[in-house]
Formats: sequence, C-alpha cells, structure tokens
Amino acid sequence: MTLDSEKLRHAMRAWTTGVAIVTSTYEDERYGMTVNSFTSISLEPPLVSVTLKRLTHTHDLVVKSGLFAVTILNSEQKELSDRFAGKLPNVTNRFDSVETANLSIDAPIFKDGMAYFNCRVVNSIPVGENTLFIAEVIATHGDGEGEPLVYHNREYWKLAK
Repeated sequence: MTLDSEKLRHAMRAWTTGVAIVTSTYEDERYGMTVNSFTSISLEPPLVSVTLKRLTHTHDLVVKSGLFAVTILNSEQKELSDRFAGKLPNVTNRFDSVETANLSIDAPIFKDGMAYFNCRVVNSIPVGENTLFIAEVIATHGDGEGEPLVYHNREYWKLAK
C-alpha cells in the first residue's frame, strides 16, 4: 500500500526547518534555488547533504560542475527566499539586483546570510523525483550568530528566546 503524497505533504508541514539557497555555476551559467533539505552529515570528514529536484536548472548545474554553494538565510531575507523559490512571477533573472560574493568557488553566496558553505559533490543518489547530493565542505564562513529564517506549516517564522 502506497501512502498518498498529499497526506505526506500535510504531515511534513509539522517539521520546522531552516531556509537556505543553493547555487551553482557551470561555464557561463549560474542558477540557484531555495531549499530546506540541507543538513550536516559529518564533521570528520566535513560532509553535508542537500536534495534537489531533478528537473531543475540548479540540479543540472550541480551535476555538470560537481560544486555548489549554500547560504543560510537570516530572518530578514524572506523576499530573497521567495525570489529563489520562484514565487515572484515578475522576476526573470533571480540574480538581478541581488548582491553576491564568492568564497573559494564561483558559485555565488548572498550578502547578510548567517553562514556560507562551498561544497564538492562526493556522491549522488537518485531518490524518487530528486537527487540526494552528499558533498565535502571545502570552505565555510559564519558562526551562527543572528536570527535565522525558519519555515513551518507553509509560512516563514522567527525564533523567539
């Protein structure tokens, strides 16, 4: 018996996550997308994972380049999250008027993020309509200070102490 995907979607709304943007570049192309499927796997060796839908441009660039960057968003970056989630229909180039920088690879990171990661893919596993990428962290910046942007039940939230 297979679970109805809508039931799973509704139940998963109870899971609160941080919000990040994954970017990648290959040759003259760059693209990015908002994700909440980013997690640390190991400190030794330094490994993280991210899951990307296969039929996305970001996925294609990660596959071609073998590299990606992650920016963990702060609580004031809701619009940036929506922009890279494709929720702003009038935005044709997600990077227009957005201030970016780089760490050690060409994939862009975003100003005022809480933390930044540059990653090299070491394994990829097709899972359903997605690919689970396991990656070595090759550079990082940030210490977790500030207020993170979090997502719960289809809404952005701020953490309270």
